[in-house]
Amino acid sequence: MKILVLNGPNLNLLGAREPQHYGVQTLADIEKMLTDEANVLGVEVGFFQSNIEGELVDAIQKAVGVYDGILLNAAAYTHTSVALRDALAAVKLPTVEVHLSNVLSREEFRHTSLIGAVCVGSISGFGADSYRLALHGLVNRLG
Repeated sequence: MKILVLNGPNLNLLGAREPQHYGVQTLADIEKMLTDEANVLGVEVGFFQSNIEGELVDAIQKAVGVYDGILLNAAAYTHTSVALRDALAAVKLPTVEVHLSNVLSREEFRHTSLIGAVCVGSISGFGADSYRLALHGLVNRLG
């Protein structure tokens, strides 16, 4: 089983960016934690981060036939990107939406997810552990 972990804009700045919301772990720290957890679960993970919406759409489309599912932290694109939503709907790969912070406790514009309706689940508010929880949920879902 192979899982693609996609990260959207500004997540390359984790560790330095608003640690009160996103914690102090870097994206590299999260990727290492997920790699270790995937090894325990007996699955493979691949990683991609981009600040560019179209590159994320391309990564979703290229995942077909390579990956069994996707963990997606679309970051700000969660609330704005019809393109990401449509790409997920088109490829039909089981996807879990991931957020480090509890988006429902933040600004009102963050309360709406355009991608959530085409995902099999959503995990938010547990910091870097959100990714680990999402990985477990997706692996269990995929069987």
